This record gives sequence, structure tokens and C-alpha cells, in this order.
Amino acid sequence: MKLKTLMATLLSGVIALSSTAALAGKMEEIRERGFIKIGVSLGGEPIGFRDAKNQPAGYDVDLAYRLAEKLGVEPRFTDVHGDARVSMLFSDQLDAVIGNMSATLARAKSVNFTLPYARAGLRVVYQKDQKIQSLADLDGKKVVVGRGSTGEAFLKRAVPGAKLVYTDNFAPDGILLLRQGRVDAGIEDSSLIDYLATQNQRLATLPGLHSNDPIAIGIRKGDPEFLRWMDMFVSDYINSGDYEKSYHKWWGDDANPPALIGVW
Repeated sequence: MKLKTLMATLLSGVIALSSTAALAGKMEEIRERGFIKIGVSLGGEPIGFRDAKNQPAGYDVDLAYRLAEKLGVEPRFTDVHGDARVSMLFSDQLDAVIGNMSATLARAKSVNFTLPYARAGLRVVYQKDQKIQSLADLDGKKVVVGRGSTGEAFLKRAVPGAKLVYTDNFAPDGILLLRQGRVDAGIEDSSLIDYLATQNQRLATLPGLHSNDPIAIGIRKGDPEFLRWMDMFVSDYINSGDYEKSYHKWWGDDANPPALIGVW
């Protein structure tokens, strides 16, 4: 074989190998290392918390375990909240976030989102001894919000006179402030707020939702094949009936799981 032909053959092989490696992407990387790095929020029931053995538990955690099982790897959890969920994906410290993260247009500039695996709307919870009967009554009141959350952004627009009390972790820090009576009210996803109100007789919720947000798995941009597989994973979770089973497990047999497929 002539030298020029040999070099061309070798070069073709290198290009082929490089192309294969590029196509392998995040999913192959995860399988080769044997574990997936998943960000979850472990601050409050029933979304995510630590059980009596200090192990991650909750609705999101169940889904994270399912994801690892489908990939055939071990899950490794990191407790993340607020803006850290996006920055840790961007820096490749996490492979995926299943952490009660609303799929917003602003976040979609930095993160790829899957099909929704849950839905939640913003709801206000308040101390029963406060004269709060509407959103407008939050004016001048101390309201705890998660820093960088959709609740913070909404309240700044809707009730600019509210005295915002910031926490990096609404669950558990914001929940603790509410339980101790150190704030007048709070705003967060209804999935968390509704559960909280049933556990504390001093708290009540305002009727109605102030948003209807898709909750989705977040992954780093730049790997469309991984995003497609993750969409198929979520679709299978919903269509198999496991979505409804998990929802009833954490919110009760009488709960009505929101419709998810085709709804954004």
C-alpha cells in the first residue's frame, strides 16, 4: 500500500472514531462511568426530603431512581436549590436535575427541558391569625420566597409592596420560618404548599393558582440525542401508569394527577 493511501486510510479511521465518540454523548458517558449525577431538592415533603434513615425520598427522588434504573447505572444525588440547579448543569457537575424545576422560557435559554413529568402552580400560604384574604393583602406583609424562584418573580410584579424575605432553600428554610411564625406568608409551588398546610393547623392557603407551570427534567444543552432519550423516558413514565401511581403515593388516593402529555 502506498504511503499516501495508508495515511488516508488512517485519517479516515481517526475521523470515524472521533465521530463515534461525538455521537456517543452524555448517555454513553454515564453508562461507561456507571453512575448518573442527579440534582434533587431534599427540603420538603412530598417532593424531596430525607427519610428516617437520612436517605433521599419523595416524588422527585422516586423518578430519579427510575431514571438510573432505565440507564442501568447507580444514582448519585446532590441536594440543589434555586439558581444552583442551572449553574451546576452548565458546569457539568450534574447530568440531570429532577428538582421541582419549572420549565420557564428564561431558564430554557440556558437549559434543555424534557417533557413535563409534573405540573404545579404558585400558591400563597399564610398564617391564619393574619388578615390575608387575597393577594393584595400581602402588601406590607413579610412573605418568604425562594431566591431566584418563579414565586419571587411573580410577587415582585403582582405585589411590589410585599416585604420579601429571601431564602436560598424554601424547603426547609422557608417552611421553618412559616412554622415558627416569623413570616406572615409564603409563596411556592402548590405541590409543596398544599402538603405543608395539611400538616400545620396554624397555616392556610389562598384559593386559586397564580401560574400553571410544567415541571421538567433539566439537562445541559448541546446533546440532542440525550434530550430525545430523556423525552422518551418521561413519556414512558406517564403512559405506563407509573406517573399516576407515584402521584397517589405522595399526595393521597383522592388526589387528581394533572394531565401532562401535550400540555405546556
